[in-house]
Amino acid sequence: MTSPLLAVDAPSLLYRAFFALPKSITDDDGQPVNALLGTANLVLFVVERYGPRAVVLCWGAEAADYRTAAFPAYHADRPPMPPELERQWRDAPAFFGAFGWRSESVAELEADDLLGSLARIEAQAGGEALLFTGDRDMFQCVGDRVTVLFPRGGKDGPEVVDTAGVHERYGIAPAQVPDFIALRGDPSDGLPGAKGIGAKTARDLLRAHGTLEDVIAAAGRPGTMTARQAGALTGDPAALLAFKDIATLRHVELARPADAPLDRAGAAASARAHGMNRLAQRLAG
Repeated sequence: MTSPLLAVDAPSLLYRAFFALPKSITDDDGQPVNALLGTANLVLFVVERYGPRAVVLCWGAEAADYRTAAFPAYHADRPPMPPELERQWRDAPAFFGAFGWRSESVAELEADDLLGSLARIEAQAGGEALLFTGDRDMFQCVGDRVTVLFPRGGKDGPEVVDTAGVHERYGIAPAQVPDFIALRGDPSDGLPGAKGIGAKTARDLLRAHGTLEDVIAAAGRPGTMTARQAGALTGDPAALLAFKDIATLRHVELARPADAPLDRAGAAASARAHGMNRLAQRLAG
């Protein structure tokens, strides 16, 4: 892979780092910096391994307006942001900006919409994109020029999820991921899916019929599936179509990011200003 664009799901990584590292990691004022430090280490691992031409941190709304309008329970059960994370969240764009990493945000959409948009823009320009995210919805973006890096524990860094990886996980093509989510549901987003339709059945239905719309149409034809499955699909097809729409990313018109290498001196200064002396030494060295 040649100098890919690295698009980072900043909210996903900040939350992951916040809960993975102790809040006793603080700056000189005694304020927690565990989420900033953890996210910096996660992204630097990828930067050092893949040498991206630029790093873009993506931000957005907790829940896009069009998604909550379509299904009010979308993200409704998510707890509020911990107070110890709020300050780090506000500081993150400036902190990482010193690394030479730009931030992109859109108020009415979510970070994943920006990630998908950057992936499309980079691929259409003939480049390659890496999407660093813990959101499985992003598997819909995977293709010949787009790879998801999915966080995991251990020293090996994030899992590489390509087209074969999506098929290994779900048994479907990346483009079918929104259809799969609509059928199976997504507890993390509050989407219930079709009653009684689990991952295996969703996979088999999509393999047989292709899209959610075709699966719903097939449910009206005798002999294409069990009566229980047909009932789950014909009970409220409009809701299932809404779930698919919610899971489908929106495109945001953006300029293709310019090349921006890691600013080691700026990053070291930013780390040192936040009490991360070991990280600062590593960057300066």
